[in-house]
Amino acid sequence: MNRLDDLLAETEYSVIQGDTDGVEITDVVMDTRKLIPGCLFVCISGANFDGHTFAEEAAAKGARVLVTEKDVTLSDEAKRSGAVTVVRVEDTRKALAYISAAYYDYPADRLTTIGVTGTKGKTTTTYLIKEMLENAGHKVGLVGTIETVIGDTHIPSLNTTPESLLLQKYFADMVRAGIDSVVMEVSSQALMLHRTDGFVFDYGVFTNISPDHIGANEHRDFDDYLHCKSLLFRQCRVGLLNGDDGHIGDILDGATCESETFGLNDGNDIRAYDIELINGGSYLGVAFKTEGLIDDSFRCDMPGRFTVYNALCAISVCRHMDVTADQMNAALKTARVKGRIEMIEVSPDYTLMIDYAHNAMALESLLTTLKEYEPGRLVTVFGCGGNRSRDRRFEMGEVSGRLSDFTVITSDNPRFEEPQAILDDIETGIQRTDGKYIKIIDRKEAIAYAMNNAKKGDVVILAGKGHEDYQEIKGVKHPMDERVLIREILSETC
Repeated sequence: MNRLDDLLAETEYSVIQGDTDGVEITDVVMDTRKLIPGCLFVCISGANFDGHTFAEEAAAKGARVLVTEKDVTLSDEAKRSGAVTVVRVEDTRKALAYISAAYYDYPADRLTTIGVTGTKGKTTTTYLIKEMLENAGHKVGLVGTIETVIGDTHIPSLNTTPESLLLQKYFADMVRAGIDSVVMEVSSQALMLHRTDGFVFDYGVFTNISPDHIGANEHRDFDDYLHCKSLLFRQCRVGLLNGDDGHIGDILDGATCESETFGLNDGNDIRAYDIELINGGSYLGVAFKTEGLIDDSFRCDMPGRFTVYNALCAISVCRHMDVTADQMNAALKTARVKGRIEMIEVSPDYTLMIDYAHNAMALESLLTTLKEYEPGRLVTVFGCGGNRSRDRRFEMGEVSGRLSDFTVITSDNPRFEEPQAILDDIETGIQRTDGKYIKIIDRKEAIAYAMNNAKKGDVVILAGKGHEDYQEIKGVKHPMDERVLIREILSETC
């Protein structure tokens, strides 16, 4: 049991009904399906759901306390009984974060917390940091787009950064598991919605920023997106930032942390130079040297200049935690991130990789990077999701037609649309270019076509699905993991 006064210790509030003295709480709840007698129910105002409208239901099911940010309707009985305390706060999402931290006894205070924000590179960077720290003997938890990792437990993610109540529970579980550090992706939505309030990050990392997540239920414009990203650096002790990004001044505006920069340009605290692209036949990689706060040589078996930036992010963090250059290098050579430029060794003659690139910006960045390796051909297999903007299909088709030597248009998650209609839209985009292509609806057949027709020196990229292990058709998620499909194709062709 938790005392209400303790849970509200870091929150400004007023009591609308009842009192807080001596009140004990059985649980903290934001989901009406989890209401139990004696709980504290936080009324969250969401885009499609408003917890305030369920205040009466919560009271009827035994909620002891309601935390609100606007008026709620209660029955005369609930008002008379005095069994329900109603607490008013300015922002219930923010209050939830502080209440959650208190409910789980401030677990972040017993962890080294590392938050990574930015438009691109968050997922890969978090895994690189985790791998480096573990090579140095740390026990590391991870929270991100793909999964939450607590020891041997892997929990699939619904959001890049979970709601504060769940996040604090994960932190508490990590402490109980003997974990000493946690690295997590921090989305702009999470910062905007106060999911990471209630504690201070030891290290905040900024990868880069470009227009994204702008629209209904996200950010009203780029300035709002930029501002939300910058909030991390008002909530961390040390900020480690990509000094080459043109918006770093805006990101640091209002920052309260110490800061260091990394990048390829002069003037950064850690600078990478002598970058060498490595083509190993079945894999692509990159080598580079650093100077400044760390002087050494590094090699990463992932391709591209953006990999250098991701590696610099990880190096910048881990040098603060006494990880040696040898331990960093060992991690860079072995780290693999599911669905992020994930190379699958199938033949010494060509490179096959899986990547989550599922919009035009990500696909263009990926293909431009791969062309730097001067492959024999760049072959791209991709589709687009159904019940999403058709513009994305035209744009991705045009990008692949312009940058790929050959495109295999296939199905992604058609959802409630007809797959052929989606393929036809992608074809419209490709036809704006001179790119060569074929349409094969069945994704396994499309991958088999690309693999069976690959030539020596080719790079074949399976784009769009990444870490996903399903295909959504007519509202049903069917198992479909591209790694499994590749193994099946190889066994069928032997």
